[in-house]
Amino acid sequence: MTDTASSSLERPRLDVPAKRTHIALFLALLLLGLLFTGYSVFDDVSHAASQATAWLPFALLGLALLIALGFEFVNGFHDTANAVATVIYTHSLPPHFAVVWSGTFNFLGVLVSSGAVAFGIISLLPVELILQVGSGSGFAMVFALLIAAIIWNLGTWWLGLPASSSHTLVGSIIGVGVANALMHGRDGTSGVDWGQAIKVGYALLLSPLVGFCFAALLLLALRALVKNREINDAPKGGQTPPWWIRSLLILTCTGVSFAHGSNDGQKGMGLIMLILVGTVPMTYALNRSMPASHTPHFVAVAQATHQSLLQLAPGAAPASPQSVLSDYVRTRTMNPAVVPALAAMTAHIGDLVEQHGSLAKMPTALVANVRNEMYLTSESIRLLTKSSGVHLDARTTDNLQAFKSEIDASTRFIPIWVKVVVAIALGLGTMVGWKRIVTTVGERIGKSHLTYAQGASAELVAMATIGAADMFGLPVSTTHVLASGVAGTMAANKSGLQMATIRNLLMAWVLTLPAAVLLSGSLYWLFSHLAAL
Repeated sequence: MTDTASSSLERPRLDVPAKRTHIALFLALLLLGLLFTGYSVFDDVSHAASQATAWLPFALLGLALLIALGFEFVNGFHDTANAVATVIYTHSLPPHFAVVWSGTFNFLGVLVSSGAVAFGIISLLPVELILQVGSGSGFAMVFALLIAAIIWNLGTWWLGLPASSSHTLVGSIIGVGVANALMHGRDGTSGVDWGQAIKVGYALLLSPLVGFCFAALLLLALRALVKNREINDAPKGGQTPPWWIRSLLILTCTGVSFAHGSNDGQKGMGLIMLILVGTVPMTYALNRSMPASHTPHFVAVAQATHQSLLQLAPGAAPASPQSVLSDYVRTRTMNPAVVPALAAMTAHIGDLVEQHGSLAKMPTALVANVRNEMYLTSESIRLLTKSSGVHLDARTTDNLQAFKSEIDASTRFIPIWVKVVVAIALGLGTMVGWKRIVTTVGERIGKSHLTYAQGASAELVAMATIGAADMFGLPVSTTHVLASGVAGTMAANKSGLQMATIRNLLMAWVLTLPAAVLLSGSLYWLFSHLAAL
């Protein structure tokens, strides 16, 4: 913000101590959430510990959970702070109350999230590491990508740069995949699902452009359609805006917070589920809540899918269907053995569930392997239905999609306590580190003070963009969408942009991916060698 603007418009007082009454309710909910999470983890781990003979997996579980929650905590520094910048700089809410308000709706957004983004992130990881997530290499993968993301996020936060946590995590995953492939003597490009990575990359790259353009267009529409000129004013003398403008700004802040929780909160959830599957497979590898009454339907869908695949490619099944499907998922290369292997795996999964009556009754010794078989089958179906090299009739496609839905429901689930603890980590991160990013968004993007219409336009577009991405299971950056939205409104309002800040934002945007790739790849190499000692 320029000196002229500062002299005529009062800057928000960000250093005023929070009132106890403003945070009492949130702290009470926080305490209840922690108690609930602690009880849930203790109950689950106690059950698993009664069947385990080694303490090391549970020590790794605790360490991995702390690192995963540390990532979500740092994520709060960056992304959630963007939701409150507009209501703070338009004096719609006091700073500390705005942070608590945003944290509460982040919490709720995480709780109602679908899980689609969480498992979309997991599908970027190397298949061989997902299948061996409980091994030393599996833990090296999780530790490397999370620690790399935390290091980069902390560095950009310290500089006050609204870098993207989503961008950082995707880069870290790519780094692990490339390093894993090179360490096994393969081409580095074979270690990543580039189709899924490109899909995610498009979402991350296009969302800032959507934020910039649509926020600018919405601002122009508000100026043309809303007769009350007050919406185009900047706050004067620290006064709160008229009630209807204030309500709109609070509503958009609430929507962005809720959408942020439902999208960004899922990134840590998927990794936490991998950690839980690797350390406590008896409890978390399969969704044991599936009732026995559902078993006949599951078996019927498996049998129908098996018959459809046999008609598509009759012949003997390969000696090792799991190896065939693992190579197919890793290389994306179709060969004549894939369909018979998929048919054999489908029949095997159906027979196992029918034999034992339900997932809850699956013997401990089989649980981890059954989950891996379901994962490979699901990913193979996903690739097969998109392959141009195989002609699938409508009935076969329907059967494949139905069976994929069944096995996804059996493996892709998130316990409520995981959502609660991720929501807590996000909320705490917001309350601790929000000021640096809020200051950048509120003061250093445009040359004039943020107006009511600008704040509402940027927030409305961010809310809609993040909500739509959540529906399609795509990770987007709250930081990029909101910051670019503010820049778009400044450009549309002819307020001018502070090019030094814009250059820094673009630099962080450009460097985030390669920096995360390099950091995570190096850490994975280091941790893998330490695990082998």
